[in-house]
Amino acid sequence: MAKRTQKRKTKTLKIPASICWFEVPADDLDRAKKFYSSLFGWKFAKSPAAIAEYWHIDTGGKDVTLDGGLMPRLHPSQTITVYVSVPSVDKAVVKVLKLAICEDTDHNTFAVWEMNERAA
Repeated sequence: MAKRTQKRKTKTLKIPASICWFEVPADDLDRAKKFYSSLFGWKFAKSPAAIAEYWHIDTGGKDVTLDGGLMPRLHPSQTITVYVSVPSVDKAVVKVLKLAICEDTDHNTFAVWEMNERAA
């Protein structure tokens, strides 16, 4: 008599959709750096990026708090962008397109982020 093989149930790793990065646009980068360092004690370091004058923001907590970026404002209505970590950007975009275009119902913009384990 042949043995029945059971299919193993595999658990899908559920990654919470949590905030992982933010970007602050500013008209005057020196003024913004002074403001945030005076207010919160944030530290800034020039960072290579596609945008000239992009600054990494160290919010002070090693691996405890999320960091962000400071950049020149690209257009007059640009506001802070919050990045949310998701398991799949492609799947999130499908949902976003049904609901909004990376903008909530109060016109706050956000971005989605998928961890790339192969990135250096």
